[in-house]
Amino acid sequence: MTVFEGIGKSRTGIVGFDELTLGGLPTGRPTLVCGTAGCGKTLFASTFLLNGARDMDEPGVFVTFEERPSDIISNVKSLGFDVEQLVDQGKIYLEHISIDPSELEEIGDYDLEGLFLRLELAINQVGAKRIVLDTIESLFSAFTNPAILRAEIRRLFDWLKDKGLTTIITGERGDGSLTRQGLEEYVSDCVILLDHRVQNQISTRRLRIVKYRGTAHGTNEVPFLIDQDGFSVLPISSLGLNHKVSDERISSGVEDLDAMLSGGGFHRGTSILLSGVAGSGKSSLSASFAAAACERGEKAIYFSFEESVDQTVRNMTSIGTDLQKHIDCGLLHYVAARPTFYSLEMHLAVMLREIVRFEPSIVVLDPISAFMGSGEQPEVQSMLLRMVDFLKSRGTTAVFTHLMHSQAGTTETDVGLSSLMDAWILLLNREIGGEFNRELYLLKARGLSHSNQVREFVMSDRGIKLLAPYIGDGRALTGSMRQSEEARARRNEVERRAEVARQAERIKHRRRKALAQIEALQAELDADEIELNKVTDAEDMYLEQSAMDQQEMEKSRRVDG
Repeated sequence: MTVFEGIGKSRTGIVGFDELTLGGLPTGRPTLVCGTAGCGKTLFASTFLLNGARDMDEPGVFVTFEERPSDIISNVKSLGFDVEQLVDQGKIYLEHISIDPSELEEIGDYDLEGLFLRLELAINQVGAKRIVLDTIESLFSAFTNPAILRAEIRRLFDWLKDKGLTTIITGERGDGSLTRQGLEEYVSDCVILLDHRVQNQISTRRLRIVKYRGTAHGTNEVPFLIDQDGFSVLPISSLGLNHKVSDERISSGVEDLDAMLSGGGFHRGTSILLSGVAGSGKSSLSASFAAAACERGEKAIYFSFEESVDQTVRNMTSIGTDLQKHIDCGLLHYVAARPTFYSLEMHLAVMLREIVRFEPSIVVLDPISAFMGSGEQPEVQSMLLRMVDFLKSRGTTAVFTHLMHSQAGTTETDVGLSSLMDAWILLLNREIGGEFNRELYLLKARGLSHSNQVREFVMSDRGIKLLAPYIGDGRALTGSMRQSEEARARRNEVERRAEVARQAERIKHRRRKALAQIEALQAELDADEIELNKVTDAEDMYLEQSAMDQQEMEKSRRVDG
């Protein structure tokens, strides 16, 4: 958390709120928490008070004008707060001041001296540094003179500020103003508005910081949760494009798909979109991503908006993917919820809270198209953009599945999310030869060279395989048509090879015959050569002998003469 110089701030201990306010509530100053009935004002105030007493060594006083102390104790006990123990330890003091408007009458000036005395006693009892007044309307409900109200409200706020108390005062939402009196927000240093709205029969809670003197703060509405873990806020609207990237590769769990990418596998922290019609294999492929992460010893979260955990585990077993073992060992966290169970903001808040708690390396949302019935397209796109940015900021790999209702216009999605994705895998069903066959296209993979070939997507009990289709007659054939064409091609190849063998044998025969003829001719040549040599040798001998005889004759003639 960034620390800013200026006014002091007291941490509330409320998850997300201290980050949103850059430190918490203004120390020693009054804060007004207003909203309609049931929006969580009392819970917010009591969480602030009890966290301070339990975790920050700041004792507190809770002044209630409506609920009895026993009701307050019961209400927060389910959230893990042992108020009775804190009271016994002298860290919390509960003060119930009952005011019945029917027993009061506005006569002359009205002052709060009696209230100040009781507050002083309670503060001194525990050495309080924090105080909650719940709710202020009960204190002034019987009086209608605006001048008296304004004076006494300001006097109350000034008295609390002079005591140096970090204060929360709760107030009911007024008609056309933040509070019923319309005065408290002007004298408060910090004003927090809680809202509980219902749209299309879906409720959502949102928080907005209307005013915060002396400091910067978030101004957007943010969702907050009230559940078994208490009050939590998720300030997710301020995420930007400053996330880091990784060159590390991770496997999809499908060897053939990894091989379609240069270097093998996707970059860690990549956002991957799997889109396709029903039955095209989106959930199976996304489960493969999650299972591969678990096999590497990493954590994975699978958010399902259509199937229960048992149904998914059973279905994935049929293709050789055992998710149950990963769930049992704590590496896979499966969260199933109907998209209409929460509003879009609440779904986002719940998912982000689960991600922060579990700290997975990969997150699967299956399918994101289920949210189209819970809001308008811009709202859904905004929600998913926040999710993408949040996961990227954490370096978490994300897999989103999207159900297409038609294969016409396959390069578009209902929520316009494809442009936000780093990788896009398109899964289709093709009718060829009277049967449907699955096909996979890797349309996009930012930062990676990848195959542009269509692959046949085959699932069996041995897992997922991607087969290169047979390209014939200018089209890609899959399924039995591919098998038939490949069989025909194999037969043609066998025949071709047999013909080649026959031709080779005929050529060899002709060659052997030619070689035999050449050998016979060579024998004749050799015989002629021998005969020629004999004639030549005889001629040479004849000439040599003739020359010798001639010499002898000449010699004898010279002697006789």
